[in-house]
Amino acid sequence: MTDSRAVRTWLTDMDGVLVREEDPIPGAKEFIATLREHDVPFLVLTNNSIFTPRDLRVRLLRSSGIDVPEESIWTSALATAQFLDDQRPGGSAYVVGESGLTAAIHDVGYVMTDQDPDYVVLGETRTYSFEAITRAIRLIAAGARFIATNPDPNGPSAQGMLPATGSVAALISTATGRQPYYIGKPNPLMMRSALNRIEAHSETTVMIGDRMDTDIISGLEAGMRTILVATGATQRHQVEDFPYRPTRVVDSIADVVPFVSRMCLPEDDEVVSDRTV
Repeated sequence: MTDSRAVRTWLTDMDGVLVREEDPIPGAKEFIATLREHDVPFLVLTNNSIFTPRDLRVRLLRSSGIDVPEESIWTSALATAQFLDDQRPGGSAYVVGESGLTAAIHDVGYVMTDQDPDYVVLGETRTYSFEAITRAIRLIAAGARFIATNPDPNGPSAQGMLPATGSVAALISTATGRQPYYIGKPNPLMMRSALNRIEAHSETTVMIGDRMDTDIISGLEAGMRTILVATGATQRHQVEDFPYRPTRVVDSIADVVPFVSRMCLPEDDEVVSDRTV
């Protein structure tokens, strides 16, 4: 298939595409710099709800030298807050999470309370407490709606694997018999909210990711073309294990930089097709 649609906007995952833990992946700085130099709309997406966009911008710049504007970072916490505001404006929530989540929910006008809230919202944190989880369980059992920022079961750290939002959500679900509604990837809702954020259209946007089961499937279901980079969770030989395919598979984000550069030339829209998968 030859796809003749132009590429005008880009979405990209962060971990495994731009950085590996705290280290930049070769080509990441050049990719972001090229987009910014030519004023190409883009967003960096992450399921991590711990940090605010401002926090993430500083962390990326200091540790990796990658300069991503605050307004170009879209987290599962922001997507969750937007979902709550769309569903029940001016509502209330009991929040288990860090500042990235609490700030986002506060900014849309929600009241955070443990007294008969509309929602229990679970995000990622490094300090899960038994008391907070117990309170969440009791509120959900009493009728609060259960929302989780993302289904990731674990995450990396310098010391090794850590339990993430999906693992704690499973604990709460086991206790209550209630499943959460997950906002982050692979829910295409997060992709749609990101597209709306930069007023982009799915048909002229490409999603870059390192995981077939989150980045690629959510991009595909949101109607975008997708590029899998082999610097993260999914390797080239694993692509055929899935019933769906990315539009392209490349070794790293460095291989995407020429696409962006050509796209920015006058009267020349780069085509991303599946010819080279």
